[in-house]
Amino acid sequence: MIVKDQKYWLNKLATLRIDRARGNPAPHKPLLLLVIMEMAEKCEIKDRDFTLSPDLAFRFSVYWSVVAQRRKQPPEVRLPFHHLGSSGIWQPLTADGKPSPDKKLTTMARLDQNFFDCLSDNKFRDRARRILIETEPYFLPEEKAALYSMLEIKPTVPEIREYEELYSVSIQTGRDARFRIEVVVLAYKHACALTGYRLTTLEMESIVDAAHIHAFSDSRSNDPRNGLALSKNAHWQFDRGLWSLNDDYRVLINREKFIEDGAPGQRLADFEGRRIFLPSDPKYWPEYTYLDWHRKRHGFPSR
Repeated sequence: MIVKDQKYWLNKLATLRIDRARGNPAPHKPLLLLVIMEMAEKCEIKDRDFTLSPDLAFRFSVYWSVVAQRRKQPPEVRLPFHHLGSSGIWQPLTADGKPSPDKKLTTMARLDQNFFDCLSDNKFRDRARRILIETEPYFLPEEKAALYSMLEIKPTVPEIREYEELYSVSIQTGRDARFRIEVVVLAYKHACALTGYRLTTLEMESIVDAAHIHAFSDSRSNDPRNGLALSKNAHWQFDRGLWSLNDDYRVLINREKFIEDGAPGQRLADFEGRRIFLPSDPKYWPEYTYLDWHRKRHGFPSR
């Protein structure tokens, strides 16, 4: 009888069946499993059954940015979500809880009980992440560097530690990806800080962007407190200094910079004086020094 202990599952993670067509190993399965590790760590997977949610799909798209240069096609989370069933890690299910015969019908998954138990162990998750990143040929060297940076994990293998010097762009790619997840998913939960509007799709699209308050080109800061989740319009308007925030997180409007027309309640000027929608966790609230930079940069009073 096979004992499905941690050693068994770590070996499974190191021997995933992946598509190697045209000499370009598909990273879908290891990337999705890294997402699952993160969600388990943050207690977002509370039992064996979990859904193909917008949060999971968005996270997968952010992780995919690490491999986007060599994988030109858009990421499709339904592929690994369904096909990881062949590994025994979970069983793909339809919406009514029955075994799913096709990726188009898979909306849920049921984790193997032993694997689910392993996910609650910090040491197991750490070892699992390292195996998924380091196993050949899941990722290229520069992709490994980006993933370690993104997950804020110190590499244990000497040659991987060298990537930090060799692949500075990859390191920044990983930090940018972490910033997007921290701001959009964890802090603002896909809702626009200005309007409160939230819309996500299973195609991994979110209506909001992770916007820097103090421009990254100047601050080099991916501190989540230097971020706001903003809809496309609000982001564009914020970057151009059409609006800003005071230290009470109320909206300031620079009326001299624009002319607008539209339905009442939908115009930018209508938001003047309103308090933005803040994260439930105060540790993600915008830092005053970043707000002060934005106000001064765009000609608002400093306080």
